[in-house]
Amino acid sequence: MNGILTTNSNVSSKIYLEIVEKLRAMIDADGLVLGDKIPSERELSDRLSVGRSSVREALRALELLGLIETRRGEGTFIKDFQEHRLVDLLGAFFLQDQKTIDDLSETKHLIELDCLKLLIQRGQKEKIDQLLNWAKNHSFDDSSFFETIAITNPNKLLERIWRVIHSYERSTKRNVITAEVDDYLELLDSIQLKDEIRMVETYLYRIRKLSKPL
Repeated sequence: MNGILTTNSNVSSKIYLEIVEKLRAMIDADGLVLGDKIPSERELSDRLSVGRSSVREALRALELLGLIETRRGEGTFIKDFQEHRLVDLLGAFFLQDQKTIDDLSETKHLIELDCLKLLIQRGQKEKIDQLLNWAKNHSFDDSSFFETIAITNPNKLLERIWRVIHSYERSTKRNVITAEVDDYLELLDSIQLKDEIRMVETYLYRIRKLSKPL
C-alpha cells in the first residue's frame, strides 16, 4: 500500500513540474512580461493538453509563492519575482548563520565590482554620462545606486544575479549603510575616466568601508 501511495505521489509531482515548465515555456513563447495577463484555466488546459484541475493546482502553487496574482473579475497576472515570498521563505531556511550572511554580502560586493569593471571596459560613453547626470540630480540610497549600476552594465545576466542576491540580503534585514554622495560621484568619475584602480579603491574603502591591507 505504501508503495502505491509513493508511486502516485511521484507521478503527481512529475505532472505538476511538467505543467509549470510548460507554462514557463508558453509565457516565453507569447512574449509575456511582468504585469501581463496569462490565459484562463480553460485556455491553459487546452494549450498545455492537461486537465483543468491539474492546471488549477499548479496556478495555486505559483500564486502562493507570489509569482502570479489573481485579481477578481480581471484574471491572473505575472508578478515581479522580487515581490514574492519565495526569497523570504528560502532566506528563513538558508540564511541562518552569520558566516552565510557574510558570504552573501561578499558575493554581492564581487558582483558589484564586476558590473563596475564592465562599465569601464565595455560601457557606452552616453550611458555612463547619463548615469553620472542621474546621480548628480537625484536623491538615492546605496540600493538604488547599485541597482542603477547593475541595469547600466552591459552584462544583463550580472544584473539578474545582482537582483537575486540583493533580494536575499534584504531578507536578512541587514543594514546597508549609504556612503556620502561625493563617494558615489567619485566612483562614477573614475568610471568615466576609465581609471579602474581608483574605481576599485573608491568602492572598497570609501563606499564599502573595508580596511586597507597593511
